[in-house]
Amino acid sequence: MSKLGSLFKDTVIYGMSSIVGRFLNYLLVPLYTAKMSVESGEYGVVTNMYAWTALILMILVFGMETTFFRFADKEKGNVSKVFSMCMQVIALLCAMFLTGVFCGIDSLAGLLGYADHPEFITMMAVVVALDALQAIPFGLLRFQGRAMKFASLKMLNILTNIALNLIVFLLLPLLYEQHPDIVGSFYSPGNQSYYVFLINLLCTSFITLFFIPELKMYRPTGDTTLLKKMLSYSWPLLLLGIAGILNLNADKILYPQLVPGQQGKMELSIYGAAVKIAAIMAMLMQAFRYAYEPFVFGNRDKKDSKALYAKAMKFFIIVSLMAFLCVVFYMDLIKHIINPGYWEGLKVVPYIMAAEIFMGVYFNLSFWYKLNDETWWGAIFSFTGCALLFAVNIIFVPRYGYMACAWASFSAYFVAMTMSYFVGRKRNPIEYDLKGIAGYLLLFGALYAVSALLPVESVAVRLTFNTLLLAVYVAYFVRKDLPLKNIPFVNRFFK
Repeated sequence: MSKLGSLFKDTVIYGMSSIVGRFLNYLLVPLYTAKMSVESGEYGVVTNMYAWTALILMILVFGMETTFFRFADKEKGNVSKVFSMCMQVIALLCAMFLTGVFCGIDSLAGLLGYADHPEFITMMAVVVALDALQAIPFGLLRFQGRAMKFASLKMLNILTNIALNLIVFLLLPLLYEQHPDIVGSFYSPGNQSYYVFLINLLCTSFITLFFIPELKMYRPTGDTTLLKKMLSYSWPLLLLGIAGILNLNADKILYPQLVPGQQGKMELSIYGAAVKIAAIMAMLMQAFRYAYEPFVFGNRDKKDSKALYAKAMKFFIIVSLMAFLCVVFYMDLIKHIINPGYWEGLKVVPYIMAAEIFMGVYFNLSFWYKLNDETWWGAIFSFTGCALLFAVNIIFVPRYGYMACAWASFSAYFVAMTMSYFVGRKRNPIEYDLKGIAGYLLLFGALYAVSALLPVESVAVRLTFNTLLLAVYVAYFVRKDLPLKNIPFVNRFFK
């Protein structure tokens, strides 16, 4: 339990920076949806651009984040060389990327549908390059167990972002009304999406400065043997990552092409805002991932490693299902995060959250091929799911709109998860507690069905009833898998 306790502690620290940070970022969702109407489609522009940057970031990092953990663990006495090699690869890719963007900006802007605003692309190109260069220093903090600095920088970035957004979207419009001549020299009330991208650029540049101490570890290295080994390990991870990002963002990238014009931007605005409601699952995935990678690689040689992985999987599923119920049961409150004009998109939330759970289970399952250095298996699974996602989007989005995007994500991750499980059983079997997990799934399904089917009009009564249903799930969890006597401060009552 001590090893799982360490994983839990790190998950809490990383999770606080991720979950609290994302929660604070929710302040921006009502702000953006209030300032950017559905009719303007500007939130759709923001959604589309962030989808592109997520894909490009994955390409520029080139799988080096996980590769760093793998080789830093193998080369314990020479972590600086591994760090330096990862930085060299990413820096070269970023230089090539930025050169291509700035040299061909006019053609690129026209191709992506932003011929009138090429500055959107240039700003976000610099942002994604800086984010890529930060990936390995952030990884170094995780490898060294410096969770507090990691969390502090993540929180600082988010708080700075929120502060600038409040200034730009709330304070400056008021000042502009009173002093249009002065404020108008540097601020324009139109084109709100421009300021979203500008603020992102300023915040990312600011946080990069805090990595100067870590970057001092960099030493130029020409170790081609190490480079070949790292690239051999990382390129399947790159393919895996690209497929994963496409599974998350292909719908947002494809939508303007599948539903062209202003109608597509409006629908993408609604879908993008609704997906933000489901982001609590993404927070959980991210927090768990930050703590789980070092945990897995650090315990791979332990005698009880497979038992630990099995327990971690079970607890991940338990907590994920609980998070799902929390969002669905309290949707009457949570939906106020976004402007009422976007509420019609809330029907996609359960599908997106289920897809996030499948993705999290898939992430847990993925370590059998990472530890066996068979990362190409992950590429096969992910691209199979990705192909399904593209097919569902292309075939059904023109007819069913953004609902087809939700169906596509659900199907893609379910297929990838299922394939990884059955192949993993043969390549590196782990005895998961399937019976125990099935019990939670049955209870989850029953509670969800009761809440959905109960005809209650009163919001207060519905929330009260859903709270009782959630209490049933929590009570089952405590009774079955969370002995209270093992929890600090609570255990004193069991002595």
